[in-house]
Amino acid sequence: MERKALCQCGQLQVTCTGEPKRVLMCHCELCQRRTGSAFNLAAWFPGQNVTVQGQTKTYQRIGERGFEITFHFCPDCGSSVCWDVKGTDSVVVAVGCFADPHFPAPSLSLYGCTRHDWVTQPAGIPSHIGSANSALE
Repeated sequence: MERKALCQCGQLQVTCTGEPKRVLMCHCELCQRRTGSAFNLAAWFPGQNVTVQGQTKTYQRIGERGFEITFHFCPDCGSSVCWDVKGTDSVVVAVGCFADPHFPAPSLSLYGCTRHDWVTQPAGIPSHIGSANSALE
């Protein structure tokens, strides 16, 4: 299985092989601000299964668990396409950049304490209300 994620203008392309290790919904305030949406939907792939083509600009911040996160976005259209979490072997890709209505559903919801009241999530997936520290172990 091969999937391609693109920025809006198509200059930045991320190719992922195999199935994602996990797909997460995150409702934290930082994800809301980064995406401009009520939540972030992210697919975690093993780093060796991901190829990034095109130019990127980056933005770094420290996540709640203390890991450095480097976000890669298109310098032309500004789309935030993928990010690396230092200390993991994963590359995380924004699910919306795949533009695939059949992409696997999330298996976990994080930061329900800041989830917008009108947002629903798939039935039966675990939902962590506060910190993600134990959810990703």
